[in-house]
Amino acid sequence: MIPDDEVLFESVPELGQRLRDGEFTSYELTLAYIDRLMRIGPTLNAVQTITYDRAIEAAERADEELANGTDRGPLHGIPFGLKDLIAFEGYNTTWGANPYRDQEFDYDATVAEKLLEAGAVPVAKLANVELAGGMGYSPETMTFTGKGHNPWAPNDEDEWSGGSSSGSGQAPAAGLVGFAIGTETWGSIFSPSINCGLAGLRPTYGVVSRYGVMALSYTMDKIGPMCRTAEGSQAVFEAIYGPDPMDHTTSERMELIEEVSLSDPPELAVFDADPDDEHFQASLDTLSEFAEITEIEMPDLPAAQAALTIFPAEAGSIFNELIASGEVQDLTDPEGSIGGYAYDSILGKDYVTAQRVRKRIQEEMDELLEPYDALVTNGRPISGTTNLCGLPGLTLPNGFDDNGVPTSLVFTGRAFDDQKLFELGKMYEERTTTSTTRTCSAPSARTPSTARCNRPAGRSALRSPPDMKNYYAPESIFPVWTSDS
Repeated sequence: MIPDDEVLFESVPELGQRLRDGEFTSYELTLAYIDRLMRIGPTLNAVQTITYDRAIEAAERADEELANGTDRGPLHGIPFGLKDLIAFEGYNTTWGANPYRDQEFDYDATVAEKLLEAGAVPVAKLANVELAGGMGYSPETMTFTGKGHNPWAPNDEDEWSGGSSSGSGQAPAAGLVGFAIGTETWGSIFSPSINCGLAGLRPTYGVVSRYGVMALSYTMDKIGPMCRTAEGSQAVFEAIYGPDPMDHTTSERMELIEEVSLSDPPELAVFDADPDDEHFQASLDTLSEFAEITEIEMPDLPAAQAALTIFPAEAGSIFNELIASGEVQDLTDPEGSIGGYAYDSILGKDYVTAQRVRKRIQEEMDELLEPYDALVTNGRPISGTTNLCGLPGLTLPNGFDDNGVPTSLVFTGRAFDDQKLFELGKMYEERTTTSTTRTCSAPSARTPSTARCNRPAGRSALRSPPDMKNYYAPESIFPVWTSDS
């Protein structure tokens, strides 16, 4: 039985249970998500490509394995989407940018390989800001797929999805996929997760392989899950983390942690909170039901200055050929088409100094967080500092603002404390009724007739790729995370 739209908003664990209870097959679930991707995806500018052939192949394999008693875990049979910076064989990986519209790789990125090994079903490459915003951008002209509309306020031009992982935020929030994968250098998982009301994890730097993913900053790029609940995000994280011989920056340390041990009760730190932030104050009240909360002060650190030296220097190196050739002028956003030229002004000695300062900042932040299980902030976190330091963070929705758009809180941990954040997130979710999974307004808004398709009636429906298949095609010579990066 093809599941109804409402089911498509359920969490990864809920979908997995329904699959194992025989309410529907992975094939039927996949067709339902593809239908919704076609109907709703274009109205939000959320979808780059529907990976139809590989989706059907993976779904049928999942059904056969589950029927034969082979269960690969919580992601088995669950459809997902990849940010379009991630290599996926057989389909274009455009990086959201005109110079790479015809780019295709003949291999899968490690993160995609791991998800396939876990039995997950790839249904889409999802839209993102061109070059992950590395050259600068504005929401209105950020990519050739168009502005990412917020699923909660799709007709409000003052609201947007967040970026650069725009489609990876929109798609789970609008019930287009079971979960998504995003990337972050400086807020690109957090921004859309916060704006779209998701449980998004920015993992510890080096925990998830970046092989086969567009590089923007060698020492700041991270890849993480974007899901509707902390439990779902944890299941995805556990499938994708771990060392990779193809990415020399990955760490084995997560695999050496035998168990997650929170303080009893958990110890949480907060900064001086705005008393008028009703949602965050309510979140603190909920957290105080099971945790001790201590107010601390953020040290005065030159994190922004260091990050604004390191990131542009590395991006300038990565995209040197694009900038030097003048092809950067082909970017959609006017700011992006000239932004890269400024990167040439960063001196080598300044980059080295920034890296030395970075080490001191990492040490001070680790000392600050050492007594606590996590730092809790509102939905506008200290993103520059935490990304510079490579620290993990988890967003969780905690209400809605006056425009009906989600608000959030953020847990930040010490390096490699990713699993602690999930445990805290689940404890918080168990005590709250805030739901940003079932009432998203996207289904009834911005739906052009050209994006509609008939709901599949059964197993014979949608057997050939739909019109929204692979838009563009082959060959790349530009930067991507490889074993030599």
